[in-house]
Amino acid sequence: MTDIDRTAVLVRIADALERLAPAHNLQPDFESADAFVWHANPSALQPVAKVNRVEMGLLRGIDRVRDQLADNTARFARGLPANNALLWGARGMGKSSLVKAVHAEINAHVDGAQRLKLVEIHREDIESLPVLMGLLRPAPYAFIVFCDDLSFDSDDTSYKSLKAVLEGGIEGRPDNVLFYATSNRRHLLPRDMMENERSTAINPGEAVEEKVSLSDRFGLWLGFHKCSQDEYLAMVHGYADHFGLTGEQAQIDAEALEWSTTRGSRSGRTAWQFIQDLAGRQGKTLRS
Repeated sequence: MTDIDRTAVLVRIADALERLAPAHNLQPDFESADAFVWHANPSALQPVAKVNRVEMGLLRGIDRVRDQLADNTARFARGLPANNALLWGARGMGKSSLVKAVHAEINAHVDGAQRLKLVEIHREDIESLPVLMGLLRPAPYAFIVFCDDLSFDSDDTSYKSLKAVLEGGIEGRPDNVLFYATSNRRHLLPRDMMENERSTAINPGEAVEEKVSLSDRFGLWLGFHKCSQDEYLAMVHGYADHFGLTGEQAQIDAEALEWSTTRGSRSGRTAWQFIQDLAGRQGKTLRS
């Protein structure tokens, strides 16, 4: 077989494989769902039929930040100016639950093109944000792009992509997109990373300023702090009442406090884990 023959065969094989391969269509069907998960490789928005969320009324001990985020999101849904939001602070206090609850609360009162779309992006896919923004920009919907547990390691430079998307790029953030993120750190970057920049840079102040300025791209900072014992027990009883769990209040209090002691923390997550244990012991399912 000559080189020309081999080339012709390879061309036919390539053409056949291209016909067999499914067409990759980046353009999502936004009417199919109110929530999506972004996958960077290959680029695609996967619809989520049912969001894993907690009802707004069950989130206790975070009234102030709850109202602030709800107001900010409601303004955005009405086409008014609103801020990107960073929810930071103690673990298990409902940061990601609040984002999903606010999204559901807003959509409970609107229909059609006014419905907000929630798009979750994983931390490791942050560098693909410009591609995602390009898909959302022309869509006739408003979007909350949400990244849970956002933080950056010392050798990570992908935070620059986030900075550019939030404010610094030529195109800027699309008018129909807000970015919400949760983090245990207020400044998203580890302290040793900033201290290393300070010690090695020619101009230490400018180097540290670049790192800290990432958090400045979020106009709304919402702090979540460890809850008191009374707030923790209020969470437990709120869940118990909602799901119809029975028992004497004093007994439930004692068991809930013992549970939090063994876990080493009092938080909304700890309260929910206790409720799952209590419901299991009572033979009840946790359905609203």
